[in-house]
Amino acid sequence: MRAALTAFTLSLLLAGCAAAAPAGLTQAAPIVAPVTVVVERDRDRWTADFTLNEDAPVWFFRRSALLRVERTPWRPAWWSVETPGVILDRQGRYDVLRTTDGSPVPRRVRIRMTPRAGDLEADYDPALMFTDGTVALYSGQFDLSPLASIQQARSLPLDLNGISLPGGPAGVTWRDRAGPVLFKGERLTEVTAIDADTYVLFGEARTREGTGVTTVIDPGLPTWLGNQLGEFTPLVMNYYTSRLGPQRGPTPILMVSWTGPTQSLSSMGGSVLPGLISMTFEGDGVLNPDPAALARARWFIGHESAHFWLGSKGLEYEFARDAWITEGGADLLAVRATAAIDPSFDARAELQREVDECVSLARGRPVASAGERGEHRAYYACGAVWSLALEGARRERTGGDFFDVLTDLQRRNGDDGILTREEWLEALTRESRDPSLRIGIERMLDVGSDNPASEIARLFERTGVAFRMEGGRIVLTD
Repeated sequence: MRAALTAFTLSLLLAGCAAAAPAGLTQAAPIVAPVTVVVERDRDRWTADFTLNEDAPVWFFRRSALLRVERTPWRPAWWSVETPGVILDRQGRYDVLRTTDGSPVPRRVRIRMTPRAGDLEADYDPALMFTDGTVALYSGQFDLSPLASIQQARSLPLDLNGISLPGGPAGVTWRDRAGPVLFKGERLTEVTAIDADTYVLFGEARTREGTGVTTVIDPGLPTWLGNQLGEFTPLVMNYYTSRLGPQRGPTPILMVSWTGPTQSLSSMGGSVLPGLISMTFEGDGVLNPDPAALARARWFIGHESAHFWLGSKGLEYEFARDAWITEGGADLLAVRATAAIDPSFDARAELQREVDECVSLARGRPVASAGERGEHRAYYACGAVWSLALEGARRERTGGDFFDVLTDLQRRNGDDGILTREEWLEALTRESRDPSLRIGIERMLDVGSDNPASEIARLFERTGVAFRMEGGRIVLTD
């Protein structure tokens, strides 16, 4: 099996699994094999069979983001444990498997899954649902690690970046009794992989080859929208490539699902993974051609495509609290790229929305901890505002735009693939020649501001971003 791991590759992966545990966690004996999971669809029955690799009373799922709208955990409602004596519930910030009597969780646990559409906060949706019965499952939702107690689970921070935990990614086998699965562009009878970081497609969804991108579009999606996305995506990918160089990896896939024509709604969601852009549309607002909906969809494709260079497997942030670097930067890249391709796109209106949202979301609240409050839009809006200032400083000094800024950041920071907060702020100082500018941004990040409009106005004044003040509101003029 081409996509299955060889024994040699597996041995290399296992060599890094026994990293030191963080404070308060007891490091288990060296792991000799990863947790394995067999995910199988048998008609309407979905199961995940876990084979755990050590005895522990608690196992927590590393990816346990909440549903965006309800702010509730999704696993306890969508998964049910069939193994007697095992409970799946929420402890602190994470979903966990534990036993009713506190004894070690059995080495073999079966879970019955009910995949459904659901938008998560700052994470990949567990499933993409297509109207023809096709389902795509996100691979990372099955990764879990052992803990010594419920108390340890409750004390885990939201951001696990930089924390060493027992175990490593699970080895997941994907199997569909009805036929092959689609894994990273290939149809395979069965596939096993560790840390695949992708969506695996179950079903007969058609793929369409295009210039620089392969599309998998829900047959229920309004035809006009599917056609527009299929045409625009290669254009924006080619634009990014011309400005930033080729993206890493194979030809990307655009996977678009359709939740249905919910009344009085026009909704888009999506994310990007190595080699894959996923999108979900819902609502009667996109049933018929609409210029506003089309502009929004194009900008959305621009944002997700930008992550191939800034985020995903391009330059990535160091900690989750630094998501403003990649999300805000991708927002600005999307504005610039969409405007370059579509002259009718109102770039100023899009950036004005970012400014207004940043002012609202940063007032009296630190942006760095916005994720803890479920206010992830702060990362996008304020990150775009600060990126706009960085772009302005670059334009004032040597000319160019944010693409030129990112090219420089790639050259300076590409060796480790990480763009830290300090490196970003150093770039602002380097371009502006004004070390005081970072102080206002750091204040908004770490403590919030009583008057964020004033902070942003000062930033714009010093970096050449054109604006005027109207009743205390920043109004962009260029």
